[in-house]
Amino acid sequence: MASTLIKNAHLVSPDLEILNASVLLKDGFIQAVQDSPKGLKADETLDAQGKLMVPGFIDTHFHGGMGYEATSSKKEAISIIAEAKAKEGVTSICPTTLTLSEEDLAASLRFIEAYRKKPTGAKIIGTHLEGPYINPECIGAQNPAYVRKPDFNEVKRLNDISPVAIVTYAIEIEGAIDFTRQLVQLGIVPSCGHTNATMAQYKLGQEQGLDRLTHFCNQMTRLHHREIGLVGAGLYNDSTYVEMICDKIHLCPDMIRLAFKTKPIDKILLITDAMEATGLPDGNYQLGGLAVVVADGAARLASNGALAGSTLQFNTAFKNVVEETRLPLPELVKTTSLNQANSLKLKNIAEIKPGFVADIVILDDNFNVTTVFVDGIKR
Repeated sequence: MASTLIKNAHLVSPDLEILNASVLLKDGFIQAVQDSPKGLKADETLDAQGKLMVPGFIDTHFHGGMGYEATSSKKEAISIIAEAKAKEGVTSICPTTLTLSEEDLAASLRFIEAYRKKPTGAKIIGTHLEGPYINPECIGAQNPAYVRKPDFNEVKRLNDISPVAIVTYAIEIEGAIDFTRQLVQLGIVPSCGHTNATMAQYKLGQEQGLDRLTHFCNQMTRLHHREIGLVGAGLYNDSTYVEMICDKIHLCPDMIRLAFKTKPIDKILLITDAMEATGLPDGNYQLGGLAVVVADGAARLASNGALAGSTLQFNTAFKNVVEETRLPLPELVKTTSLNQANSLKLKNIAEIKPGFVADIVILDDNFNVTTVFVDGIKR
């Protein structure tokens, strides 16, 4: 594998910022980081010309893009999606399924596993199962025909096909407490979403290892002065990871600022929740077989107007939180990659340091992606 020297970069990594940085990539890893190219030799040299260089983004919740879903029956879908994600600066992904039959989920995971073994874009960490074990009163854009009670054996069968990284489910439904414990024992991250849970019910889940909330504030119990619900739980519990769709549609700018002001920065996970229309014009699309209309970039079910995922790209999510919060970049960049890695217990990734995996994205002044390296390979 050819070595690459990136020079003249504005390097921003968690708790680290270097102007005019030089970074040497070799054999898929970062070999050196310093404030000049002196003494560094490589097969290829890239002059970043002062552009922003950050760790590759990690998107742990998205459903598709470029006209395809992660649960598509077409074998080529996952590679097209993953290559498009890389163009957003995303280097690692958790393709996210929907509330479907086990047969359809299994077929999706077979395609995901085939791509996982031979990636051509972003790398797959593992699959995120969003549903089918959700509260039908908080269905959102999921298909009510396939909602069912937690079934750990079903998850095990799917995990045997391809690794499952995260499962989103409602903690208040029958069997969910034991289900939480079983997921944790298998090394799968439990996440609560599409839920009407009370704070007390969430605490019972926490005792078994639940400490993550799916698309925070959306399709979960609202904050109320007599029952703070799941929105209150996310704001109150410093240990709880919260996924945030920072498209200024799912969360208004005030809510984005409130969450960043209230939550520890290392517990915020930027996600896109992107659906198949991402990267394409407004028009008619679908999500898990349900008709979706995209207008002015907002995806909504044709039947009732409910939000149906997003068309958000990850670099835009990063731009939005930079502009809305005005927090220091070495802090904000934790929400794009390091926090995701920590939540999934991934090591030696999501920081620009010697010995870490060479997943890097270079952005211009408007946060457009100019260059992406995945395992040290330019994508």
